[in-house]
Parts: sequence; structure tokens; C-alpha cells
Amino acid sequence: MKKILNSVKIAQKELAKLSANERNELIFRIASKVRENCAKILAANAADLANANDLSSAMKDRLKLDEARLNAICAGLESIAGQKEVIGEIKKGWVAKSGIKINQIAVPIGVIAAIYEARPNVTLEIAALAIKSANGCVLKGGKEARLTNLAFMDALNSAFLPLGFCSVAFLDISRDEVLELLGMSEFIDMIVPRGGENLVRFVSENSRIPVLKHDKGLCHIYIDKAMELQKALNIAINAKCSRPAVCNAAETFLVHESVASKFLSAVYPLLKEYNVEIFGCPKTAKIIECKSANEQNYDTEYDDFKLNIKVVASIDEALAHIARYGSGHSEAIISEDYSACQRFLSEVDASCVFANASTRFNDGGEFGFGAEVGISTNRLHARGPVGVEGLTSYKYIIYGNGEVR
Repeated sequence: MKKILNSVKIAQKELAKLSANERNELIFRIASKVRENCAKILAANAADLANANDLSSAMKDRLKLDEARLNAICAGLESIAGQKEVIGEIKKGWVAKSGIKINQIAVPIGVIAAIYEARPNVTLEIAALAIKSANGCVLKGGKEARLTNLAFMDALNSAFLPLGFCSVAFLDISRDEVLELLGMSEFIDMIVPRGGENLVRFVSENSRIPVLKHDKGLCHIYIDKAMELQKALNIAINAKCSRPAVCNAAETFLVHESVASKFLSAVYPLLKEYNVEIFGCPKTAKIIECKSANEQNYDTEYDDFKLNIKVVASIDEALAHIARYGSGHSEAIISEDYSACQRFLSEVDASCVFANASTRFNDGGEFGFGAEVGISTNRLHARGPVGVEGLTSYKYIIYGNGEVR
């Protein structure tokens, strides 16, 4: 493993010497190779799905690829290549009192390692973002997507062939070796865990390398007393049911008591169409059929067709609930009251806070980044969807004319 990591570290220096156009051409070449190998990749994915008996239906959906999803991934890669260049960008500049000229410029972080679960699209997306930002990249995918990831890597390696080096490596290693990887700060500059709460906690607790992470995606939708019903229904169902296994899916609806009967009576049959299992507070149980919700429910990221519903007396109670149980990922208010929206946006502490839009928009592609390395709930360096710019650091370059101190 040290040999592989050292080769990536060396290759990153070569990648950084390429022009922006050369790195963009490399990303376009990867997309082209993926399309050329579509049949092989889909066959590998079918084999992974056949072995995924222990996964939930929602997780299988996350793992599954088809031609449309593969084309969407390739379009995302091309979108990354088409974005403006960030490396070498002068972020700010000034002349100091001594006369020296100081510029702060964007530079690559170095080598980034990503550890993730049943998300084969992550392999290509993180690789492309790393190439665009001139970073080396080490990938450790989950066993559920092993064959798909290896097929992706075959396409990626063939795209690198004309360059004579490869700045991306895929590690097919055990959990014990992952623990060893987390201590290799001499080769890796940043770790990105993408997956469930247990994976993120394991990486955070054992890494000697800086971690860019989100703890979990425990997202809330607050339906305010000034809601517009159809808008609220559309947003709530999209946030919970469109793809429940992703981290920006809603896990709890908080409903103002003055509209609880109206909203819950309307949303219940829509949730039942998706066979959503509902856990509700006593006030919820008086309006719709549900199981009793407890503290553990409110603190759980389901990643499945399960949902908590709590009726609240005020926006203050909703804000207090989010402050207690929210994970700092994505939170939303549905309201026609401008003041209520502004208060929610101002007071809620999360990487993305929405007024009258689904939490599912917390996504690099939806933000125009092409893709994302992950969604960060960190407060330092980068927060929310992390695209190319989030994979840069900076340095100062100084021009003088003989000045001494």
C-alpha cells in the first residue's frame, strides 16, 4: 500500500505540471472511455447487485447503474471539465507598507483519500474533481460495489495511458488496512469519508489525517402555519421519498399545530403510496395512523422509507428540535411568511438551509459544481457540497525589488 500511495504522491506533482486544458482533456477522455466500456461496466454492476442480498431496496437503488445513470455520470464529468480553472487563481492581492507585492493564489491540497460505501458513481466523480483541482486521489470503495469500481478504474487507467503516469489509485483493501491507511499522513493530505454514520465515526476517531466529513444526514422539514398546502406536499414528498437512501433526504417533518390536521391528512396517503413507515408524536397519532416516536427515532438517520413526524406549537419549538437533533446537514422551512423564513434561515446552523425548496438540492450537481467530493458539515475549510474550489488551499507569492526588513 505504501508503494501505491507513494506513486500517487509522485504522480500528483506531474499532474500539477499539466495545463488546465490538458487536465480538462484528461477528464473528457475518462468520460469517453466510460461510454466505450458501458456494457462491461453494467455487467459488473449487475454482478454486484446479484451479490447484494443483505442491502435494503433503497441501498440497492443507490448501487444500481443503468445506461441513463451512466450517461448522467459522464455528463457530470464533462461538466466538471467545463468549469473555470481554479488552480493558480489570484484570490486577492495587495501592496504592503514595505513595498512588496503580495498575492494569495489557489493551489492543490495534495493527495486526497476517499473512503465510501455502495456508491459507484463516487469513484469517477471524486477522481474527476481531483484531476480538475490538480490533486492526487486514492479511492477505497465499499465491497458492495467492488466489481463496478474495478470496471470504472479500467476505463480511467486507459484514459491516463498517454500521459505515462496515473494520479488516481483504487485500494482493494480490508478494514485493518483502512486503519493503517488512516495513519499515513506522509502520503495523504486529506481524508473524505462518504457513507453512513458508523463509517464517518470510524474514520474520524482513527485518522491522523485531517478529515472532511459530515457526521450524518439528519435533515428536517418544518411546515409552518403560513404554508401553502400543495407546495408543502410537493416539497415534503420529494425530500423524503425521491431517494431516501441519500444523505440529503428528510428524516423528520415538524408540523405547526395550527395546520397539522390539514397537512397530515393530505400527506398521509402520499406517504403510504411509497410504503413509508411513520413514527409520530401523540398529537400526530390523533390525526393519522403511526407508530410511537421516541428519542431514538428523532436521532436516527434512516436512509430508508421511514419518517418521523412531530407536531409543534411554534417556530421556536421547531428551531429547538432542530438544534437538538439536527446534524448540521440540510434543514428546510415551508412558509409564505417572509419573516418566518428569514428567521429560520438566520438561526438554523447547517451547511445548507432552505426556504420553500427540498433538502434534496444539497448536492454538488444541483449547485452547478458538476459533482461533489462530499457534503461537509465541517465549519473549517469547506462546508456544504464540496466541489473543485473546496479541494484547494492557497499560498502567498511575493514580488519584491530589493526590499529588506
